[in-house]
Formats: sequence, structure tokens, C-alpha cells
Amino acid sequence: MTDQEQPLISHLVELRNRLLKAILLVLAIFLGLFYFANDLYLILVKPLSVLLPNTGNMIATGVASPFLVPFKMTLVMAVLLAVPFILHQIWGFISPGLYQHEKKFGIPLLVSSVILFYSGIAFAYFVVLPLAFGFFSMAGPEGISFMPDISNILDFILKIFFAFGIAFEIPVATFLMVLSGITTVEALSSKRPYIFVGCFVVGMLVTPPDVISQTILAVPMYMLFELGVIASRLIKKEKDDTEETAED
Repeated sequence: MTDQEQPLISHLVELRNRLLKAILLVLAIFLGLFYFANDLYLILVKPLSVLLPNTGNMIATGVASPFLVPFKMTLVMAVLLAVPFILHQIWGFISPGLYQHEKKFGIPLLVSSVILFYSGIAFAYFVVLPLAFGFFSMAGPEGISFMPDISNILDFILKIFFAFGIAFEIPVATFLMVLSGITTVEALSSKRPYIFVGCFVVGMLVTPPDVISQTILAVPMYMLFELGVIASRLIKKEKDDTEETAED
């Protein structure tokens, strides 16, 4: 076995061990939550159920839906709760290969990514879902009974959660693009009109086909982009000042 093969195998072994740790944690969280799956589902759909005459207006069209829907919800919830540990494992795997100045930004970016992701989900649950469900429950023709399927409700909620969770990562993505040299603060600032329109296009593609959901996603996306530009400008200024001090 050559010296080049040995580091590769050791890296693969480390990657396998970190993946196993992440999978075991997800499994442990899943097993701990599954007993409460039905109660958790009722909490998840509360923004919709409060708009219905009674919770019995939700139906299950599939034979196995009463079991599979809470099962799917619990599994996804376990993954979401394990995100900080999963990111920590990823960071532990790649950090040895980074330079010191790159590690300096790594931990703050990791922490901010987790906070922003959960903030996006919380924003979707407490703000977006009540507005979206309120719109859908009132938009139907008169005489139509609104009895949503529990599987469709879960798919809709998860889609909204991931859309807003990822959208709230825009400041981190913007900062990384500037930090890596892919673009500059000045270039991003000059493209504000196109980015503003692009936010609405993304909102149209990843949210349900209603103006309310699209606007609620597009406006925070643009505000988060501006936040990323401000953070990038401050870091760039600090970096330039540090370089000038070093030269002096």
C-alpha cells in the first residue's frame, strides 16, 4: 500500500464514522419522537386546523396514510433537529484541510447558518402558513367543502419549511461569494434591480401558486440579501484595514 493510498483510506474511514454518528443520532431522535407522532402532527397542522370547523375536516385518502404520514413527519423532524450535529460533523471533517484564516470564519458561519435555517422554519410556521392557509380556505367557490388530505398537508408544509429555511441562508451565501472572490460587494450592489426581480421569480417557483406565499418569500429573501451585502462590506473593510496595518 502506497503512502498516497493510506491517507485516502483514513479519510474515507473518518467520513464513514462521522456519517454513522449522524445517522445514529437521527435514528435516536426518531425513536424518541415516534411515540408522540400523532400529537406532533396535530401541532404541525395547527395553523390549518384552527381555520376548520373541526379537526375532523381533514381526511386520509390512502389506506396507510394514518400511519405513513406521521412516520414521514417524524423522520423529517428528526433530521431537522439533528442539523447542528450533522453540520458539526461536516465541519470536523473538512476543517483540518483549511487555513487558519479560513477557520476564523468557519465557526461563525456554521452557527449563523443553523440559526438562519431554524429562523426560516419558524417564520414559515408562525407567519407564512397561517396566511397561506387562510387564503386557501377562503378562496374556494361557495358550496365546496374544504377537507384537505393529511398527506397533502404534510407535503405542503414541508415544502414551505425547506423553501424558507434555505432562503434564509442567503446572507451566508452572499458572504461566502464575496469572501471567495466569486463576486464583489460593488457588483452585487449594482445588480440590485435584477436580484429583486429574481427573488420574486424564485418565490413563484418554490412556493404554492398564490401571490401571498410568493410575496412573503420574496420580500424576506431580498432583505436577507441586503443583510449579506452589509455584512460582506463590513468584513471587507475590516480586512482592508488589517492589510494596511500589516503593510505599515
